[in-house]
Amino acid sequence: MDLSTAVIYLAALAQESRLQIFRLLVQKGPEGLCVGDIGEKLNIAPATLSFHLKELCQAGLITANRKSRHIYYAPDFVAMNVLVDYLTEHCCDGKGCTFPTTKRPKTKAVKKKGSKL
Repeated sequence: MDLSTAVIYLAALAQESRLQIFRLLVQKGPEGLCVGDIGEKLNIAPATLSFHLKELCQAGLITANRKSRHIYYAPDFVAMNVLVDYLTEHCCDGKGCTFPTTKRPKTKAVKKKGSKL
């Protein structure tokens, strides 16, 4: 993976609704979910959901497949894993990472001076 591809992936995920959609699809697995189920589970309006799904598809993080009259969206696990590999490529100076992989406590985002958060 090159830097520009990583930036495209991360930019697509750097939006609250898109990150929620992507995480939901990852939880569901390779079979994915139909548009209506995604909208219902996340309470996102159809037009807004369509926009976010398009952005994730264009970035290459999810795929769309038509089954009968429904479109199912699923995560591209290869793309996701390539991104994770890229982000951790030189972790711990290449000596192998021994840090725990447990969940971190929730933190609030820090608002920088002059930014909208």
